Amino acid sequence: MPQLLKFTLKPALKLATAALLASTVVGCGLIYKVPVYQGNLLEPAKVEQLKPGLSKRQVSLLLGTPSIRDPFHQERWDYTASFKRDGGKTEVKTLTLTFDGDSLATIDGDYFKDEPGDLAKEMGRYGNLPREKDKGR
Repeated sequence: MPQLLKFTLKPALKLATAALLASTVVGCGLIYKVPVYQGNLLEPAKVEQLKPGLSKRQVSLLLGTPSIRDPFHQERWDYTASFKRDGGKTEVKTLTLTFDGDSLATIDGDYFKDEPGDLAKEMGRYGNLPREKDKGR
């Protein structure tokens, strides 16, 4: 009788060990990669308010400080942002504003139109932004 028990336990132990090892190895491939936003994430409503003739101060109040302000070309402001999701390729977009003296002359380039709202929702879900109930403390 002990020999019969020995034969049935050995395959079961091997099967359990193999299942444990397989589940451990499979779990290692599921690493979450955080989406990374960098630079100026511009709000579409504020970009839509831009129009030729606005002063540098008005533009700065709408969009904030530009990412790149070249000391040799002070008439050009670049608002650059990059986005990388799930370890893939980095997407870079630049909105370039050109001034004539103190007034906005041209608006060129692109920006992440949908990302600021999506980012706020995502960060709110994971708790990086303060909750409304915590603001009362």
